[in-house]
Amino acid sequence: MSLLVSSQLLLAACSEKSNNSSNESSSGTYDPNSHLEVSWTAMLHTPSPPTDVVLDKIEEATNTTIKFNWVPDASKEERITAALASGELSDIVSLTMLRNSSVRQSLKSGMFWDVSKYLDEYENLKQIPEEVRTAASIDGSLYGVPFQKNLGRSGLILRKDWLDNLGLEPPTNLEELYEVARAFTEDDPDGNGKDDTTGFIDRSELRYGSFKTLSSYHGAPNGWAVDENGKFTPEFETEAYLETMKYSRKLYENGYLAKDFAVTAKSDQQEKFAQGKAGIYTGMVDIKNLKVMAEGVQDQMELIPINKIAGPDGEHRIWSENSGVGGLLAFPKSEVKDEAELKRILQFIDNLIDKEVYMLMTGGIEGTHYELGENGEFNILDDAQWQKDVQPLSSSRPSEVTHELVDADPKKQLANELIRENDKFAVLDPTVPLDSQTANERGTELEKIIIDATFKFIMGEIDEAGFQKEVDKWKKSGGDDMAKEYEEAYKAAK
Repeated sequence: MSLLVSSQLLLAACSEKSNNSSNESSSGTYDPNSHLEVSWTAMLHTPSPPTDVVLDKIEEATNTTIKFNWVPDASKEERITAALASGELSDIVSLTMLRNSSVRQSLKSGMFWDVSKYLDEYENLKQIPEEVRTAASIDGSLYGVPFQKNLGRSGLILRKDWLDNLGLEPPTNLEELYEVARAFTEDDPDGNGKDDTTGFIDRSELRYGSFKTLSSYHGAPNGWAVDENGKFTPEFETEAYLETMKYSRKLYENGYLAKDFAVTAKSDQQEKFAQGKAGIYTGMVDIKNLKVMAEGVQDQMELIPINKIAGPDGEHRIWSENSGVGGLLAFPKSEVKDEAELKRILQFIDNLIDKEVYMLMTGGIEGTHYELGENGEFNILDDAQWQKDVQPLSSSRPSEVTHELVDADPKKQLANELIRENDKFAVLDPTVPLDSQTANERGTELEKIIIDATFKFIMGEIDEAGFQKEVDKWKKSGGDDMAKEYEEAYKAAK
């Protein structure tokens, strides 16, 4: 399937419905075992959509015919925003940008079904923790099934072979991390006698690049800080945020942070790391993929995941992405016409969390794509085949936490364990369960002011006064209103 199709074609066939839906009453009576034809707009994190090899097995196990409409992750904001505006939607829409203004407005507008009262009717969905449901709700309404993820998935991946070559230990605090970045840039860590490596390889976003993680290490709040009086302060007005900008600027000025980070996409970031151009990558979840990408290019590569970098006060912190919610599987009322149809689709989502289907979406077909060791260790047999048949489907799993697997790759298993350990010191965003009309209408636009200003500060294009000028612009453009609305919502919730 070509990814160069227009958004109209990409979202075509979205009105396909189950042949059985006309036989089901709008009162909610439905046959959970009836065949379902369902369209699903989902994010694609790989260059190509999956083959039908595993998809056929998923359809067989769930008694469905699934029409995936894949949206490349790099263009998801543009594509999803356009789809929401036009109303050209699928039966299921993966909404992974819950902070996006257009998404929040669409959810609040009544465009999607509120599934709050239905979840407890299903074996797997009823196990979604109350705190996850709350974090995924807006004004007490849950407009979709939450994607369940660990609280704090961020952390660092370092070239351990480079550390060993230079006689360095893995860093445990910000000063040691800076020294590693310097050494990886200046001390020829790969031993080829060339000045061709850097410390941090990064990409063009604050949230999922290195900055957000570094700000956690420095002690910055996650999005907003709220004091004992219920006053909200944005993270970029804290001393810790300023110190993170200075730290990142120093890295950038000295070449310890890749100079082209502000225009680098995630795929290019990963490719450069796999090619041996840098030694520090943010995102422990990618450790196995990076190793696979390096095969035949950097076969000597040895990686180590790190989740604990102590801040100035010696404490460990890591930011939490939406309090364990990776987004929503949402159901548009324009496509899902009645309660009976909604319930059948919810049954399908519930079935996806069953162990059999979960394993199909995670590993593929046992014996073909993966095997389980004597003690249940999960091992991919052919990475290339797995990436082609399975990997695109894995990011659409409704839950990543329901079935815990032991990975046969020790480094990947260590990364998984460190991600679970992050739950102990994850820093939550206090605004996740709260609502702000200004954030709904202009949150993305306002956020861009700060993102651009932070990038400019890091690259030396503005100083502290210039950054403060942009903060003042943010305040006058609606930031102050947003803070006030969050304060009111917070007090009302208390």
